[in-house]
Amino acid sequence: MTRRVCIIGAASGLGAQDRGCEDGPVAFHRSQAWHTLEHHPLVDWGKTLFAADAPGLSAVSRIAGLCRHLADEVAQVMAANDFPVVIGGDHSIAIGTWSGVARASEAPVGLLWIDAHLDSHTPETSYSGAIHGMPLACLLGRGDKRLLNIGLTGAQLSAAHTVVLGPRSYEPEELDFLRGLGVRIYDTETLMARGFAACLDEAIALVASAPAGFGVTLDLDAIDPLLAPGVGSPEPDGLPPQDVLSALHRISVLPGLRALEIVEYNPDRDRHGVTAGLIAELISEILP
Repeated sequence: MTRRVCIIGAASGLGAQDRGCEDGPVAFHRSQAWHTLEHHPLVDWGKTLFAADAPGLSAVSRIAGLCRHLADEVAQVMAANDFPVVIGGDHSIAIGTWSGVARASEAPVGLLWIDAHLDSHTPETSYSGAIHGMPLACLLGRGDKRLLNIGLTGAQLSAAHTVVLGPRSYEPEELDFLRGLGVRIYDTETLMARGFAACLDEAIALVASAPAGFGVTLDLDAIDPLLAPGVGSPEPDGLPPQDVLSALHRISVLPGLRALEIVEYNPDRDRHGVTAGLIAELISEILP
């Protein structure tokens, strides 16, 4: 990749039960880990976006406003032929990121969704009501109407070119929804049975064959919390960091890659900057 990498912070924890991820982008921008990247000639921190703080405005409305703003910023970066890297914030911001990518691409895109969760509830099926458990459903065209049609009218993602890699905590309603649309899921049992490399090969082939291009969204809780503790919703076990780094390294050379998103960084739970350091390593994998 020789395009300039433009980083956009999306500082919101409104979609989560633990609001600590709201501080993630600012904390990373101030971290020693960021200082290892900031002088790279192809890396620039564009801006950090915050949700509106208006009295009487609901959390969903504030998330929708932030996602519209984020979609505009992502589309603008792509229009300048730069490469957007979005740092969150809880995973509800994905609604904005991939709506912006779809708008700039003028069609639904493919997406590799790396996560401990499926994030595919709707308001009717959610056990918690937390919006960060709903963004993939929204991007596939189902959910609160305020969170739909932000980039394109209808789905922002091509279900046939969307893959969830690494989930290990989810509800049956989410699984049924995604399977009904034909989204491919490689959960931890599948990864253990078939091997990470074989599953990754298939996942990359599916998302990268999307005609309008594809992206990667990484919820840091996909990674083992013993090795990446600074996350919003830690789940036991998880992927080794090296597997995720190697996956990004492979993906970075594919011509259809449109954007990268890294979410759910919670600096309150980080230890000695380990997770911030991992974010910097992940970004480094897409650099030439």
